[in-house]
Amino acid sequence: MNLSMRQMRAFLHVARIGNFTRAAEQAHMTQAGLSTLVREMERQLGVRLFDRTTRMVGLTTAGRRLLPVVERVLGELEEVTGRLGAEGDAARQTLRIAATPLVSSHLLPQVFARFRKSHPHIKLRLFDADLRGVEATVVEGQADMGLGFFFKAAPGLERLPVGHFQLMRVAACDAGEVPPVGSVPWSSLQGAQLLGLPASNPIQKLIDTHLAAVGAADPDRLAFNFFGTLIAMVEAGFGSAVMPTFALAACRRHRVRTDLLAKPKVGLDFYRITRRGVQETEAAQAFCKTLVKALPALSR
Repeated sequence: MNLSMRQMRAFLHVARIGNFTRAAEQAHMTQAGLSTLVREMERQLGVRLFDRTTRMVGLTTAGRRLLPVVERVLGELEEVTGRLGAEGDAARQTLRIAATPLVSSHLLPQVFARFRKSHPHIKLRLFDADLRGVEATVVEGQADMGLGFFFKAAPGLERLPVGHFQLMRVAACDAGEVPPVGSVPWSSLQGAQLLGLPASNPIQKLIDTHLAAVGAADPDRLAFNFFGTLIAMVEAGFGSAVMPTFALAACRRHRVRTDLLAKPKVGLDFYRITRRGVQETEAAQAFCKTLVKALPALSR
């Protein structure tokens, strides 16, 4: 026996109203269709559920026994589906984003502010973590998207480029006004005391390739895990560093000068990662559009 929800709702309408015509109107279906559902239900159960006369329709003993069960089943189902629907609406109105520390502290606050003005009904949640932590947060479903320099997608994730940044030199600034962003060749790094990220970092690997080409590679350089630390150490006079222009907003909070590296000009893509197979929400699509529009201004 496999009673359908449509059959049980048809039975409940007739049981409560006591008339097939009016029950069909309330159920927004034809009387013939309603009668068919009830007959199918009676045939499956092997009992009559209604006594039908020309004047009225009444429940049989079997119908009276079945009525509270159907009311309870449909009532619990409506309660659960209503709760799930509310949770689904809340989830669609909340966007969870994971990003690396410098992105979280210096890029996203400005993007979040823009997005909140145009989408005040969407709640934003930010998780800051290192690159592996960002990937794990997205893989585990704790964040809807991750942002960072992902040179390849981890298993189960899809990546989409949303911005492009050029490599720049960050150097200590002499006393006086901090100059605007300039441009220097890679050869200017020859003989310079350089700081960097750990050699295993994918961004540092790209940087080291170009440093080696101009004879400026230094395997014994001081290394730090985060760009924020690098910038502060440059400001304190411990050396210069190479990093993407996404760090410009952070550099402007320190007394350092920034120069785009040219000859050659080297850039790298900034990615958004999401779980493969998960449908993107309207909130995520809208945020991504805001991000793509905002990033160029934050990298110059």
